[in-house]
Amino acid sequence: MNAEASLGSIGETAALARIFPRLPGSAFALVGPGDDAAVLTAPDARFVVTTDMMIHGPDFRLAWSSAHDLGWKAAASNLADVAAMGAVPTGLVVALAAPSGTSVAFLEEFADGLRDGCAAMAPGCGVVGGDLSVSATLTIAVTAFGDLEGRDPVLRSGARVGDVVAVSGVLGAAAAGIRLLFSDAVSEGRPDASLASALRASRPEITAQLAPTPPIADGRLAALEGATAMIDLSDGLVLDARRLAQASGVGIDLDAARVGPGDALTGGEDHSLLATFPAGARLPGGFRAVGTVIVDTGVFVDGLPFEARGGWDPYEGWDGGDG
Repeated sequence: MNAEASLGSIGETAALARIFPRLPGSAFALVGPGDDAAVLTAPDARFVVTTDMMIHGPDFRLAWSSAHDLGWKAAASNLADVAAMGAVPTGLVVALAAPSGTSVAFLEEFADGLRDGCAAMAPGCGVVGGDLSVSATLTIAVTAFGDLEGRDPVLRSGARVGDVVAVSGVLGAAAAGIRLLFSDAVSEGRPDASLASALRASRPEITAQLAPTPPIADGRLAALEGATAMIDLSDGLVLDARRLAQASGVGIDLDAARVGPGDALTGGEDHSLLATFPAGARLPGGFRAVGTVIVDTGVFVDGLPFEARGGWDPYEGWDGGDG
């Protein structure tokens, strides 16, 4: 079959037949893709479930992101939410709506990104089902499932005064990457693929934005080590720390020197993990201390209230433009 065939020219059934062999299988699936619904094992009798969307325009630009990037990032953003509950990712359900002229090769590359992302970040997790439809705007929706392995979930609401605030993963890299793309990978006001490719070769921040690799396994390790609260840093350290602090009825005082410079405080889309641990607890995996839970509510930096806005908000600054 011609590799340049479009989804519209071959139809849904033939397109799915092309990508099923490329999708990652789940070690937890009793029934996988091909039936009306998947069946996953749930030894704990409970399961974690989360969903996330990526839409061309506000969430990504095809001039900058390859299909492989999109599959990888769709996996990463959902796996991180499962990890933030202290669970082990077990399966993904992926729905994609694309223009009818989208090439089948693009769909295959997207499936490869899902496969490679799961293999790198959550071995054993795979795609167990989904849907394929047509839309003028490329839209990706993923639902992820996770196993608690008999533990209680780690919620945002469990932080206690005196706990250590710790982060696993990078801070600010994705925000630096998107700023670089908008400043140096635009030609005549539109995203430029060749400029982005050249920039990516020398600036790892670009990959941190387009295909992040959050520390998924550290979510489980945090739960095993007694984390009292945890959250995925999808929208930025300060913004998400404020959410955790509000849910727990406490304050979080961040140490600027430990957090780091630049976009570390306010940058979003790193999908790193923020957790709180009892004082004196061993910090597992890649977690490092960046602050303390305090009595006063809100977020503080070096003891001073931090009121500046920042982080990722899909509604802020979106003008509906394409490119």
